[in-house]
Amino acid sequence: MVVTKAVAKKAPFSRRVVDHVTDELVNALSNGETYEFKPLFTKVFEALKLKNAVSGGEEMLRLRSYEKIIKLTSCGLVEKIGKTYRALEGIETASSAHRLARLDAVVLAAQNKTACAVVS
Repeated sequence: MVVTKAVAKKAPFSRRVVDHVTDELVNALSNGETYEFKPLFTKVFEALKLKNAVSGGEEMLRLRSYEKIIKLTSCGLVEKIGKTYRALEGIETASSAHRLARLDAVVLAAQNKTACAVVS
């Protein structure tokens, strides 16, 4: 006889912080231009330097930027053609402002649902 333990699934942890790298990638790509990675990274790096949001050095930021652009590509928000990247419709949904607004709406809906249950 095999006994298995029931494991409760935990909700995935969601960090509610601004992702400056993704935001700058979205800003750079949302103007409709097509970029190779090096000019795209240069544009993102300069924008982050202006915001004083560069941490970990240029090489670490290059790796994080590449990971983010690959994630955006796999999500279907960026199209990679050869060595160039181009934003697709809905790229704005990847920005921190959109993500945090969506999380706030979920929290507000949960609070309203709880308040309605208490009143009933």
